[in-house]
Amino acid sequence: MEKLSSLRVYIITIAGAVCWGLIGLFIAPLYARGFTAWEVVAIRGIFTFVILILVMTVFYRDQLRTRLKDHIFFACAGILSVALFNFFYFEVFSQSSLSLAVTLLYTGPLFVTILSRLFFKESLTIRKGWALALAITGCAFVVGLLPLGQEGIQMKTLVMGILSGFCYALYSIFSKPVTQRYSALTITTYTFLYTSIFMLLTSDIIKKTDQFQYADVWVAAVLLALVSTVAAFVLYTSGLKYLEASKASILATIEPIIAVGTGVLFLGEQLRGWQVLGIALVLYSAILVADGRSKAKKHVDTILEEESTV
Repeated sequence: MEKLSSLRVYIITIAGAVCWGLIGLFIAPLYARGFTAWEVVAIRGIFTFVILILVMTVFYRDQLRTRLKDHIFFACAGILSVALFNFFYFEVFSQSSLSLAVTLLYTGPLFVTILSRLFFKESLTIRKGWALALAITGCAFVVGLLPLGQEGIQMKTLVMGILSGFCYALYSIFSKPVTQRYSALTITTYTFLYTSIFMLLTSDIIKKTDQFQYADVWVAAVLLALVSTVAAFVLYTSGLKYLEASKASILATIEPIIAVGTGVLFLGEQLRGWQVLGIALVLYSAILVADGRSKAKKHVDTILEEESTV
């Protein structure tokens, strides 16, 4: 029963990353219709908040109650993390490729591990260090940065990619302090409240409402919000409630595998031998994290056991 409870937490966290990995399927049609990266962030934020607030109002109205002082965490997560990491991520994707964008985004676990040590005093174990190194190396193999180093990366693109990773890491840092007080739905709803407000004020999305006369724009926007945002953030935040922030972020490195798999299955891309090696390394890093014994893991099982008896 103990293993089953822990396994459930890891599966939930990884499932969130899988939903994130499908994002390329939904943003490509929006670029094709002439939306900029900043406008795609606006679409993602606004559609996500509308869906979430409708769900919360109808089914979970009691979970909308929050402490006013906790909104600083929601606002920081919504603006400094979600809005900015999406912008840098989408910019790299528009200038190069989804594979490169997602790999640079996954410098995030490195930042999460460092920031978690600084703010939450999480331990930097040898196992965690190996898992992190294997995950980053695996990502590099998956997108072809290793072993041949044939990817030509402009400095501007590289910097934006690393910034996407840093801002992505901030989500775990800002969300972690409130995960014990609120549900994943509550946290995600208020995070995207601030994202949508910020994007409405800073983007030109209102001027492009005529583009929503096309059915493919609606389909892409709704799926971007529903699958790669609502489902992804709720699942990941649910896992984050019971895991160390650094562990959750390392488990989420399954995302680049899904992104590359999406390219192979739907975009006609080919999978090379070193990419298979990279996938294996990322998967093994996830196994290292999931199999490690720590105080946080024991805490997870205790919480789950208490909840099951309520």
